Amino acid sequence: MIMNQLTFSKNTLTILKNFASLNSNLLVKPGNVIKTITPSKTGMAVATVEEQFDVEFGIWDLNKFLGVISLFNSPTFTFGEKSVKIKNGGDSVVNYFYSEPRLLSVPTKDVNMPEVNVSVVMTEKNYNELQRAASVMQLPDLSFKSENDKIMAMVSDLSDPTTNSYKVCVCDDYSGVDFLFNFKIENVKILPGDYTINFAKNIVGEFVNKNINLKYWFAMESTTSKYGA
Repeated sequence: MIMNQLTFSKNTLTILKNFASLNSNLLVKPGNVIKTITPSKTGMAVATVEEQFDVEFGIWDLNKFLGVISLFNSPTFTFGEKSVKIKNGGDSVVNYFYSEPRLLSVPTKDVNMPEVNVSVVMTEKNYNELQRAASVMQLPDLSFKSENDKIMAMVSDLSDPTTNSYKVCVCDDYSGVDFLFNFKIENVKILPGDYTINFAKNIVGEFVNKNINLKYWFAMESTTSKYGA
C-alpha cells in the first residue's frame, strides 16, 4: 500500500528531534499519534501531530533519518510498505528503508497515570533558568518541594548536602501536604514551552505542554522522593 505524498510540519520535525534525544528508535503507527520511550523505560512521550500516517514504519536511528531530511529544503515523503521516498523536486531522491519493528525499543502500552497529588505550572522561563543553573553549577538533580506555603523547583546535588543549589518559585499559595519529588535532570528532556506538571507521589511526573498536544512522563527517584510524613 502506498500513502499519499505529504510534508512534515515544522512542529512535527521539532518533536521528532526532541524524541531523538529520548530514544534513537522510533515506531510510527497508522494515525497521527507518535510515541517514544527511553531505553531505560524511565521516560515516555506522546504527541499528536498534524500529519496522518497510513502505514506503520520503524526508524532505527532517528538522528540519522532527520539528518537525511536536512539534505532537502522542502522535502516531500511518500511512504511505501518497506521504505519512504524523500524528494525535493527535480531528480533528488532518497529511498530510506524501514527497520524491523521487533528490533526497536518502543512503548508497548499507554501510561495509566496514577492519582495526582500535586499539580503546578512551570513556565518556559523558569525551566530555562533551572537548566542554565544546572549546567553552570554542574548539578544533576531536579526537585520540586513544598516550602513555607510555596512550591519551589530546585536544581542541586542530592548526594552532597553541602553543595550549592538554585531555586525558583512555581507556586506561591500551596497549602497541601509537605513533599519532595526528585528527578535526574538529564532524564527530563522536554521541548521548550509552558507546562502543567502533575505529580503522583513518589512514582511519576506528568509534563503536559500547554501549547501543543504533547505529554511526557518521567519516573521519580523513588528512594529520595517523599510525600507527607
